[in-house]
Amino acid sequence: MDFNHTEDRAMLKDMVTRFLADNYALEKRNEAAESSEGFSREQWSRFAELGLIGALFSEEVGGFGGAGFDISVLFEELGRGLVVEPFLASAVLGGTMLAELGSDDQKAMIGDVISGEKLLAFAHGEPQSHYDLSHVETMARKDTGKWVLNGKKAVVLNGDSADALIVTARTAGSSWDEDGLSAFIVPANTDGLTVRGYPTIDGQHACEIDLNDVRLEESALLGKDGDAYPAIELSVARANVALTSEAIGLMEVCRDMTLDYLRTRKQFGVPIGKFQALQHRMATVLTEIEQARSAAINAAGRLDLSRREREMAVSSAKALAGRIGRLVAEEAIQMHGGIAMTWEYGLGHFAKRLIMLDHQFGDVDYHTVRFAEFSRKAT
Repeated sequence: MDFNHTEDRAMLKDMVTRFLADNYALEKRNEAAESSEGFSREQWSRFAELGLIGALFSEEVGGFGGAGFDISVLFEELGRGLVVEPFLASAVLGGTMLAELGSDDQKAMIGDVISGEKLLAFAHGEPQSHYDLSHVETMARKDTGKWVLNGKKAVVLNGDSADALIVTARTAGSSWDEDGLSAFIVPANTDGLTVRGYPTIDGQHACEIDLNDVRLEESALLGKDGDAYPAIELSVARANVALTSEAIGLMEVCRDMTLDYLRTRKQFGVPIGKFQALQHRMATVLTEIEQARSAAINAAGRLDLSRREREMAVSSAKALAGRIGRLVAEEAIQMHGGIAMTWEYGLGHFAKRLIMLDHQFGDVDYHTVRFAEFSRKAT
């Protein structure tokens, strides 16, 4: 397999690296994360002008990328920059659902998403569902020519800033069935929709949503009634490729900051990096990061293959990113000592995101079991 980037992806990577280095200092990032929306609208517009949102969509829907390696190249750099703008919520999750299920009229909204004029959010997880994608109790029923939705959605990324929510609901089947799930476009100002936003510990932003007799036109349905599960699973698979790639960027920043610290911090008159015990610990960190990178590349390259091949690769990569991410974060903080816990020093912010990233769309235990389940299906 050729691991080199295409010329276009190499240019994308270089452009993002330079832009973030010149325009996305940690102080600005923290200021945006602490704002009411949890990100900067100004920065979001600049990202759109650079074409970064369009890189996450295929040419068929108006973008110029959208493949697994486009996602991985971009999100690795977003991880290095500790970016908080809603690439994952609006483009990867909401955008994939719209591109996979939308009619031509519905897909017209993707142009506004790529230009940064509209934001999407994916309202799928529920308080009781944990990580199970098929466990949905929000209900949708037909009433006098309209859809009526009732239920609750939990930890919806950037949902309180979105212009439209992609909401999943059950139109048939029992709570755990993959069949019977449908998806709807719900404008943010729809009557019956209650949204409560909050910051998360790693500088991201999410919200809880109540749907009380939310009435929608029939045209709000995305795709066929009861047939949304394959698109849901694909959207989350693409999100997990994004997260594993973001984790690689975060790990490499933690690694580089720790190596610099070991070279400059002195005890007994010598840099502490001269001590063999710390050299052994850093050697473990370096080799583990390479293992996580290999798994992330494997997942990005298998997004377009069969369901089994895709999901095994994604679960393997997410589980490794979670385990190795925790190792890297903990080792970096321990080798830095107390300075790592100060707000002004960047390492703690990178480490927090690295730890919390494991809990988005399935942690180590969940994806280890899921990998085993898909593996058994092949035999």
